[in-house]
Amino acid sequence: MPIVLSVNGIVETYPVKPVAPRHPRVESVETQGEPGQRPASSDRSVLAAQTAYQQQTSQEQHPKPARPARDLMTTPVLSLPSDSTLTEARTMMTSKSFRHIPVTSVHSTLVGMVSDRDLLHHVPELITMTNTRHAAQRRLAEIMTARIISATPTTDVREIARVMLNEQIHAIPILDIDRRLVGILTTHDLLRGIANHGPIELWT
Repeated sequence: MPIVLSVNGIVETYPVKPVAPRHPRVESVETQGEPGQRPASSDRSVLAAQTAYQQQTSQEQHPKPARPARDLMTTPVLSLPSDSTLTEARTMMTSKSFRHIPVTSVHSTLVGMVSDRDLLHHVPELITMTNTRHAAQRRLAEIMTARIISATPTTDVREIARVMLNEQIHAIPILDIDRRLVGILTTHDLLRGIANHGPIELWT
């Protein structure tokens, strides 16, 4: 399933290059040494090792399918309505150890994303939480990122990882076929998946 870009409710497919396996270079024993020189009969062990290596690399050219997002995403996911205050968002992030919160409309539709950096950029005093009067007066709708890159539960995690790298983002919301928020996939989720559910075909 494709990765989707949504800006202010306008949805389009995000351009992602297809994932292709690596093709390792294999040199034969015959290409080593002097041109035209063929291996001696005493090198049978080398030929056997070469044959085994070629068989192994041939198998590696057909990696197992990567895990879909549903296997690694965090679900259920907590969100906040767009009229929530910055103080409420900071409190949720601190208590739940979050760094990203999806922002929804009154109809529970995803309309934006907000990160801890967004909060601290607009209201630096939230770092100490000593003076939250200004933060309590501002709403998430004022500072959220309306350009949303989302994926589906069946999206290849390699595609998501590549988009995260290209866009320099650390979280992607996961939406079902009806565009309802069902999870979130972060860089932390990817690292946890590599550590706990290996081997995972992430690299191409």
